Amino acid sequence: MTSLLPVPAAAQRVAVKERSVVAADPVNLTELRREAEKAAKELEEATKALEQRRAQIRTSERELSAKLRELQTAERAFAQLRQPLADLVGQLYQQPLGTDVAAFLSGDSSEDTLRAMSGITQLVSERQQVLDEATRLQRERERLAGEAQELRAANLLAEAQMSAEIDTLRERSQKIVKSLTQALVKLGVKIDKKGNPAGGCDPTRASSSNEFPNGLIPQAYLCPLQQPGNELRGDAALAFISLNEAYKRRFGKAMCVTDSYRNLAEQQSVYYRRPGFAAVPGRSNHGWGLAVDLCGGVERFRSPEFNWLEANSKKYGWFHPKWAYVSPFEPWHWEYDPKLGSLL
Repeated sequence: MTSLLPVPAAAQRVAVKERSVVAADPVNLTELRREAEKAAKELEEATKALEQRRAQIRTSERELSAKLRELQTAERAFAQLRQPLADLVGQLYQQPLGTDVAAFLSGDSSEDTLRAMSGITQLVSERQQVLDEATRLQRERERLAGEAQELRAANLLAEAQMSAEIDTLRERSQKIVKSLTQALVKLGVKIDKKGNPAGGCDPTRASSSNEFPNGLIPQAYLCPLQQPGNELRGDAALAFISLNEAYKRRFGKAMCVTDSYRNLAEQQSVYYRRPGFAAVPGRSNHGWGLAVDLCGGVERFRSPEFNWLEANSKKYGWFHPKWAYVSPFEPWHWEYDPKLGSLL
């Protein structure tokens, strides 16, 4: 009952990783995103370990309660056994057997005397049984009391240790996200007067956006791009911003974006205005915040911009889907693959 869960390996590496995060290049979004996701995973694992520990505590306490109930049952049975014995002792005190014992020792014993001596023998035997049972119950009571005290102390210590580890991991995760935020601000990603990017830029919240229907992702779960008025899911946005920086180094200008995340109403509008060139509302990757429509040369098939993007986009988790090459033909449409992005 005193065994503790092993300290998560993630928590043991916190100090070393803390130094590496501080030394990281503030504009290396891929590295910062990877560190943020890793920190979030470690925090999740530690939290699960704490929940498992709490479940073990509840189980052990239920077992202890069951044993205490068994002890109470045994004590009640002991009381039932002791009562008739007490009654018999009382009767013997009321009817002394001194004369019968003397007759028995002299060899002149009647049937009544033999019956009385048999009762004495039974009394002694049952008395010893009661004493043995009382000793056993007392030892059991002491053992359970010791286990209960030891269990509670171990549980309090384990929970305190794991809570401290979780606090350390949460603090580390927050520092990484802060570094990521600062990097985005330096790259020109702003949404408020203080220059802070949206909370949706936190890549650890990206998977949470899957909880919402297509085209109905709340603003808090979307990350703005450097191109004003455009936004994507957190992980897709970070990858696109990195891709945009590489594109600027190659062509001396940012990528031109005509469309990114579309809410359900916008998707319905596009679908009815351009039949055959837009996905059914509720099924578009634009509604998941995982697609962009580009301009500035990329929209022209086999242009230098298109060819460069085709050759380099997968390095950042983006790609031109096969259907967009043929039906419908949309060289401007590009998508982000979370599985591909997770390998970067």
